[in-house]
Amino acid sequence: MGVRVRGWLAAAVAVALAAALLVLAYWPVAEPSGVIDGRLVAGRAAPADVTTTTTSTSERAGADTDSIEELLARRAQALLTRSEADFMATIDPQADPAFVTAQRELFGNLDGVPLSHWSYQLSPTGSLPVPQGLRDAGEYYAPRTTLRYALTGIDAEPTSRPMAYLYVRRAGGWLLASDTALDATGEKTWRGPWDFGPCKVLTVASGLLLGHPGTYDRAFDEYAVELDAAVASVAAVWGTGWSQRVAVLLPGTVDEMRALVGTSFNVDGIAAAAVADKVDVANGVAVGQRVVLNPSLTTKLSPVARRIVLRHEITHVAARASTVDGAPMWLLEGFADYVGYRGSDLEPREAAPDLVRALRGGRPPIALPVAADFVGGSANLDLAYQLAWSAALYVVDLVGEDGLVTLYRTVAGDPTQDDATLADAVRTVLGVEFDAFLAGWLASLPPRFG
Repeated sequence: MGVRVRGWLAAAVAVALAAALLVLAYWPVAEPSGVIDGRLVAGRAAPADVTTTTTSTSERAGADTDSIEELLARRAQALLTRSEADFMATIDPQADPAFVTAQRELFGNLDGVPLSHWSYQLSPTGSLPVPQGLRDAGEYYAPRTTLRYALTGIDAEPTSRPMAYLYVRRAGGWLLASDTALDATGEKTWRGPWDFGPCKVLTVASGLLLGHPGTYDRAFDEYAVELDAAVASVAAVWGTGWSQRVAVLLPGTVDEMRALVGTSFNVDGIAAAAVADKVDVANGVAVGQRVVLNPSLTTKLSPVARRIVLRHEITHVAARASTVDGAPMWLLEGFADYVGYRGSDLEPREAAPDLVRALRGGRPPIALPVAADFVGGSANLDLAYQLAWSAALYVVDLVGEDGLVTLYRTVAGDPTQDDATLADAVRTVLGVEFDAFLAGWLASLPPRFG
């Protein structure tokens, strides 16, 4: 789902933009994390360019898997102990020179990244198709491989990402041959910030910012100053029952942002995204959460806009472990906007120009926005966010800020997610029937936004 920077926010941008844009108010789940129930091993690979065509799937005995696990364990140990020679010794010397170079660059790029965990899991059964037309007649194998890594002070448990690795057997044993040769089969290796250049890390009390040296250096400082206050602001509303530690990524290019948030997600024109690896609402766990800024807007937002962007996205981070898929988007986005705007001193009419125009133009809304209204490209996108925020404000009118949080937790955390569940929650928390809530909200719009 993609959204643009809202009309008021476009006006707050430090330089003129060609079109109005909206803050991203959604946490797409990252690309599938692959098999995560295999044996834990260690390792990492890097970019390469190998053109191949797919043929058949190759199966190997357990002894081969054991050898590859040992290879990956040596790779990770070399990376964590910063031994470049040992790290490069795990690469096939006959591999594409671009891959070998990229591996060496990867090792350097990870220097300074605070890692508390770096490992792999191999699937105990099955493997990926091995391409045809490789550089030599060596014996190749592509067991399903999953990277597991954790950022120090951020991840309570490792996050998982799929790595489409191809291994080759040489006289001395198995070596890593490529991480792009399986592209033709539809299997892709996940790319982290370290795949796009040397990494720069700035740590603050409430988390860290990770990007690249020489890129957005001023923005690093600006967002770092804002991060602690943003986390505190979210915790003041949502509560402190979450990590209160956030990783903010500043990619150098839009292509890097696409890699970080998932290729199925439309990043065009969004200001930021909140992503997660996996979510277990039953146990209150969300793994691998990151806030990813859009490099095309990173340096262009005013201080007010930065505050609202970070607070909005960090609200999603805080609430994600309590939010089931399919929960009403008007409540999820309205709540995030409520926290984002809170304390901004922006008047409602300034923050919701589309709603103001609709009311003054004789086109008042008649219902809450639905999920389709929040999809990128929707004609109702800007208005949907403004209506969602206005609904959150109305809930606060009825039951206060704590009541809004209670409504969110009650509705968003219920696995049933049907109309009856929503109606029961409104009745219990707000003390009115849903139809009365809807009518009251609609009646509140002209005085506040008209």
